[in-house]
Amino acid sequence: MRIALAERLVYRTDFFLGTLMRFAPMVTTILLWRAIYQGSTTQEYDGLTYQNVVAYYLLTMVSRAFSSMPGLSGGIARDVREGTIQKYLIQPIDQVAYLLMTRLAHKLVYYAVAAAPYAIVFYLCRGFFAGWPGTVEFAAGLASLVMAFFLGFFFEVSVGLLAFWFLEISSLLFVVMSLNYFLSGHMVPLELMPDGIEQVMRLLPFQYLAYFPAMALLGQIERPDLAAGLAAQLGWTIGFAVLCRVLYRRGLRRYSAFGG
Repeated sequence: MRIALAERLVYRTDFFLGTLMRFAPMVTTILLWRAIYQGSTTQEYDGLTYQNVVAYYLLTMVSRAFSSMPGLSGGIARDVREGTIQKYLIQPIDQVAYLLMTRLAHKLVYYAVAAAPYAIVFYLCRGFFAGWPGTVEFAAGLASLVMAFFLGFFFEVSVGLLAFWFLEISSLLFVVMSLNYFLSGHMVPLELMPDGIEQVMRLLPFQYLAYFPAMALLGQIERPDLAAGLAAQLGWTIGFAVLCRVLYRRGLRRYSAFGG
């Protein structure tokens, strides 16, 4: 983890500029939602006003900052395909734990760099929020964000480990990550989906990567549902952690140690 932190801080200006560029889509998305509501005959869609949607979108940006793992699945698949995974097999290093520590280091640096821009954005957009959530809702939202990090990590590692069976999974990764972006509620709140699609989306683990933490911090989830949602998120996290370990061990049995 210390090595990964040092690596992230080598090119500080590049990392800082790359972080700032992630805020650019916020402006266009807010303008898009404003145009949608201004051109509509109603000020609410399924109980969501323009202010509600913008506040929700800003909080999903925070959720995705915790749960998204850019390049993780593709990096694992590349290690398997090119044989560079062997460096983990000949050293006393557990690959999954190593990847977890490096990803945690990346997130810590990202949060440190992005804290000030996020604070400015939320200050400028404070009018979209009704106020601070209650103590219980705020604590539940923070717990959900932490679990979103681990759920996102173990999910993407599990997807990347499929390379032991299929070798070339770049197309699969594109499909899975596109669905992840949509099904997590980052693009559109689940309430705006047709009833049948919304029910299916609520049964999947993806909502806990963006939608659920954001709604918890907004205080839009009743406390009994909040407790049930946190329990379900914890269950999905543990499930993918176990699946990750099973896939890794069985994948190594199939590995032919070519390349590298």
